[in-house]
Amino acid sequence: MGAGKSIEGLYAIIDSSYLKIGDMEKAAVKILEGGAKIIQLRAKDFGSNDMLEAAMFLKTAAQKYNAIFIMNDRIDIAMLSGADGVHLGQDDIPVTEARKLLGNKIIGISTHDPKEATEAEAQGADYISFGPIFATKTKKDAQTPRGIEYLKEIRKAVTLPIAAIGGITEGNMKEVLLAGADSVAIISDILTNADPKAKTASIIRHI
Repeated sequence: MGAGKSIEGLYAIIDSSYLKIGDMEKAAVKILEGGAKIIQLRAKDFGSNDMLEAAMFLKTAAQKYNAIFIMNDRIDIAMLSGADGVHLGQDDIPVTEARKLLGNKIIGISTHDPKEATEAEAQGADYISFGPIFATKTKKDAQTPRGIEYLKEIRKAVTLPIAAIGGITEGNMKEVLLAGADSVAIISDILTNADPKAKTASIIRHI
Protein backbone atom coordinates (compact mmCIF):
# COMPACT_ATOMS: atom_id res chain seq x y z
CA MET A 1 0.00 0.00 0.00
CA GLY A 2 1.34 3.41 -0.96
CA ALA A 3 2.48 5.63 1.89
CA GLY A 4 2.27 2.61 4.21
CA LYS A 5 -1.35 3.26 5.13
CA SER A 6 -4.38 1.04 4.67
CA ILE A 7 -7.81 1.73 3.22
CA GLU A 8 -10.37 0.28 5.62
CA GLY A 9 -13.40 1.26 7.66
CA LEU A 10 -15.10 4.56 6.88
CA TYR A 11 -14.00 6.35 3.70
CA ALA A 12 -15.52 9.81 4.14
CA ILE A 13 -15.93 11.97 1.03
CA ILE A 14 -16.24 15.75 1.19
CA ASP A 15 -18.25 16.56 -1.93
CA SER A 16 -18.84 20.01 -3.41
CA SER A 17 -22.27 18.85 -4.59
CA TYR A 18 -23.38 19.36 -1.00
CA LEU A 19 -21.05 22.02 0.41
CA LYS A 20 -19.67 25.44 -0.41
CA ILE A 21 -15.96 25.95 0.21
CA GLY A 22 -16.39 27.55 3.65
CA ASP A 23 -18.83 24.89 4.81
CA MET A 24 -16.61 22.17 3.36
CA GLU A 25 -13.74 23.03 5.66
CA LYS A 26 -15.97 23.07 8.74
CA ALA A 27 -17.56 19.76 7.78
CA ALA A 28 -14.15 18.16 7.22
CA VAL A 29 -13.00 19.14 10.71
CA LYS A 30 -16.21 17.76 12.26
CA ILE A 31 -15.79 14.46 10.40
CA LEU A 32 -12.17 14.17 11.50
CA GLU A 33 -13.17 15.00 15.08
CA GLY A 34 -15.69 12.18 14.79
CA GLY A 35 -12.84 9.77 14.15
CA ALA A 36 -12.59 9.43 10.36
CA LYS A 37 -9.16 8.17 9.27
CA ILE A 38 -9.69 8.54 5.51
CA ILE A 39 -11.06 11.68 3.90
CA GLN A 40 -11.35 12.49 0.21
CA LEU A 41 -11.97 15.83 -1.47
CA ARG A 42 -14.27 15.69 -4.47
CA ALA A 43 -14.62 19.26 -5.71
CA LYS A 44 -15.77 19.05 -9.32
CA ASP A 45 -17.73 22.31 -8.98
CA PHE A 46 -14.67 24.32 -7.90
CA GLY A 47 -12.15 26.24 -9.98
CA SER A 48 -8.52 25.19 -9.57
CA ASN A 49 -7.65 27.97 -7.11
CA ASP A 50 -10.52 27.14 -4.74
CA MET A 51 -9.84 23.44 -5.16
CA LEU A 52 -6.20 23.86 -4.16
CA GLU A 53 -7.17 26.04 -1.19
CA ALA A 54 -9.63 23.39 0.03
CA ALA A 55 -7.12 20.59 -0.58
CA MET A 56 -4.39 22.34 1.41
CA PHE A 57 -6.80 22.93 4.30
CA LEU A 58 -7.96 19.30 4.29
CA LYS A 59 -4.39 17.99 4.14
CA THR A 60 -3.43 20.08 7.16
CA ALA A 61 -6.54 19.00 9.06
CA ALA A 62 -6.06 15.33 8.17
CA GLN A 63 -2.45 15.46 9.32
CA LYS A 64 -3.53 16.91 12.66
CA TYR A 65 -5.89 13.97 13.21
CA ASN A 66 -3.49 11.35 11.80
CA ALA A 67 -5.82 10.66 8.88
CA ILE A 68 -5.24 9.91 5.19
CA PHE A 69 -6.13 12.68 2.73
CA ILE A 70 -6.99 11.61 -0.82
CA MET A 71 -7.56 14.05 -3.68
CA ASN A 72 -10.14 13.07 -6.27
CA ASP A 73 -9.13 13.15 -9.98
CA ARG A 74 -6.54 15.93 -9.89
CA ILE A 75 -2.95 14.71 -9.64
CA ASP A 76 -1.65 18.28 -9.84
CA ILE A 77 -3.74 19.38 -6.86
CA ALA A 78 -2.74 16.25 -4.96
CA MET A 79 0.95 17.02 -5.50
CA LEU A 80 0.67 20.71 -4.68
CA SER A 81 -1.32 20.11 -1.50
CA GLY A 82 0.86 17.26 -0.28
CA ALA A 83 -2.06 14.82 -0.34
CA ASP A 84 -1.40 11.24 0.75
CA GLY A 85 -2.80 10.02 -2.53
CA VAL A 86 -5.17 10.46 -5.44
CA HIS A 87 -8.34 8.71 -6.60
CA LEU A 88 -8.67 8.36 -10.36
CA GLY A 89 -11.56 7.53 -12.67
CA GLN A 90 -11.50 5.25 -15.69
CA ASP A 91 -11.00 8.23 -18.02
CA ASP A 92 -8.22 9.84 -15.97
CA ILE A 93 -4.45 9.35 -16.29
CA PRO A 94 -3.56 5.62 -16.13
CA VAL A 95 -2.13 4.23 -12.88
CA THR A 96 1.21 3.44 -14.49
CA GLU A 97 1.66 7.08 -15.55
CA ALA A 98 0.31 8.50 -12.29
CA ARG A 99 2.83 6.36 -10.40
CA LYS A 100 5.69 8.13 -12.20
CA LEU A 101 4.52 11.40 -10.69
CA LEU A 102 3.33 10.21 -7.28
CA GLY A 103 5.91 7.59 -6.37
CA ASN A 104 4.72 5.53 -3.40
CA LYS A 105 1.68 7.69 -2.63
CA ILE A 106 -1.71 6.01 -2.56
CA ILE A 107 -3.47 5.57 -5.91
CA GLY A 108 -7.07 4.40 -6.02
CA ILE A 109 -9.15 3.64 -9.11
CA SER A 110 -12.91 3.73 -9.67
CA THR A 111 -14.16 0.42 -11.07
CA HIS A 112 -17.55 -0.88 -12.14
CA ASP A 113 -16.95 -4.48 -13.21
CA PRO A 114 -14.45 -7.36 -12.76
CA LYS A 115 -12.45 -6.41 -15.87
CA GLU A 116 -11.80 -2.87 -14.64
CA ALA A 117 -11.00 -4.21 -11.16
CA THR A 118 -8.44 -6.76 -12.33
CA GLU A 119 -6.85 -4.25 -14.70
CA ALA A 120 -6.46 -1.75 -11.84
CA GLU A 121 -4.74 -4.40 -9.75
CA ALA A 122 -2.45 -5.42 -12.62
CA GLN A 123 -1.45 -1.79 -13.21
CA GLY A 124 -0.40 -1.33 -9.58
CA ALA A 125 -3.32 0.50 -7.94
CA ASP A 126 -3.26 0.47 -4.13
CA TYR A 127 -7.02 0.06 -3.81
CA ILE A 128 -10.16 0.21 -5.92
CA SER A 129 -13.55 1.70 -5.37
CA PHE A 130 -16.49 -0.29 -6.67
CA GLY A 131 -20.02 0.83 -7.31
CA PRO A 132 -22.49 2.24 -7.29
CA ILE A 133 -23.68 -0.47 -4.91
CA PHE A 134 -27.09 1.17 -4.45
CA ALA A 135 -28.86 4.02 -6.24
CA THR A 136 -27.24 7.38 -5.53
CA LYS A 137 -28.10 11.02 -6.12
CA THR A 138 -24.61 12.31 -5.31
CA LYS A 139 -23.03 11.53 -8.67
CA LYS A 140 -25.14 12.81 -11.55
CA ASP A 141 -23.55 10.44 -14.10
CA ALA A 142 -23.58 7.37 -11.87
CA GLN A 143 -24.02 4.02 -13.57
CA THR A 144 -26.70 1.43 -12.85
CA PRO A 145 -26.51 0.11 -9.25
CA ARG A 146 -24.36 -3.03 -9.06
CA GLY A 147 -25.78 -4.53 -5.88
CA ILE A 148 -24.37 -6.78 -3.17
CA GLU A 149 -24.00 -9.93 -5.28
CA TYR A 150 -21.85 -8.13 -7.84
CA LEU A 151 -19.66 -6.81 -5.03
CA LYS A 152 -19.06 -10.42 -3.95
CA GLU A 153 -17.81 -11.18 -7.48
CA ILE A 154 -15.38 -8.28 -7.32
CA ARG A 155 -14.11 -9.52 -3.95
CA LYS A 156 -13.26 -12.86 -5.57
CA ALA A 157 -11.58 -11.17 -8.55
CA VAL A 158 -9.02 -9.01 -6.69
CA THR A 159 -6.89 -9.02 -3.58
CA LEU A 160 -6.76 -5.21 -3.38
CA PRO A 161 -8.68 -3.34 -0.69
CA ILE A 162 -12.18 -2.46 -1.96
CA ALA A 163 -13.92 0.80 -1.06
CA ALA A 164 -17.60 0.28 -1.83
CA ILE A 165 -19.46 3.41 -2.94
CA GLY A 166 -22.92 4.53 -4.00
CA GLY A 167 -25.98 4.96 -1.80
CA ILE A 168 -24.25 3.54 1.28
CA THR A 169 -25.56 4.68 4.66
CA GLU A 170 -25.12 3.70 8.28
CA GLY A 171 -28.26 1.62 7.87
CA ASN A 172 -27.07 -0.57 4.99
CA MET A 173 -23.28 -0.54 5.40
CA LYS A 174 -23.15 -3.80 7.38
CA GLU A 175 -24.31 -5.92 4.43
CA VAL A 176 -21.78 -4.15 2.21
CA LEU A 177 -18.92 -4.96 4.57
CA LEU A 178 -20.09 -8.55 4.95
CA ALA A 179 -20.07 -8.88 1.15
CA GLY A 180 -16.33 -8.20 1.10
CA ALA A 181 -15.78 -4.44 1.10
CA ASP A 182 -12.83 -3.28 3.20
CA SER A 183 -14.23 0.22 3.50
CA VAL A 184 -17.47 2.06 2.84
CA ALA A 185 -17.53 5.44 1.11
CA ILE A 186 -20.29 7.47 2.74
CA ILE A 187 -21.24 10.93 1.52
CA SER A 188 -24.80 12.23 1.87
CA ASP A 189 -25.57 10.31 5.08
CA ILE A 190 -22.85 12.35 6.78
CA LEU A 191 -22.88 15.65 4.90
CA THR A 192 -26.65 16.16 5.19
CA ASN A 193 -26.70 15.30 8.88
CA ALA A 194 -27.17 18.13 11.35
CA ASP A 195 -24.25 16.79 13.41
CA PRO A 196 -21.55 15.34 11.10
CA LYS A 197 -19.22 14.68 14.04
CA ALA A 198 -21.74 12.54 15.92
CA LYS A 199 -22.85 10.79 12.74
CA THR A 200 -19.26 9.92 11.83
CA ALA A 201 -18.57 8.61 15.33
CA SER A 202 -21.74 6.48 15.20
CA ILE A 203 -20.78 4.98 11.83
CA ILE A 204 -17.29 4.13 13.04
CA ARG A 205 -18.68 2.56 16.21
CA HIS A 206 -20.97 0.32 14.19
CA ILE A 207 -18.24 -0.67 11.74
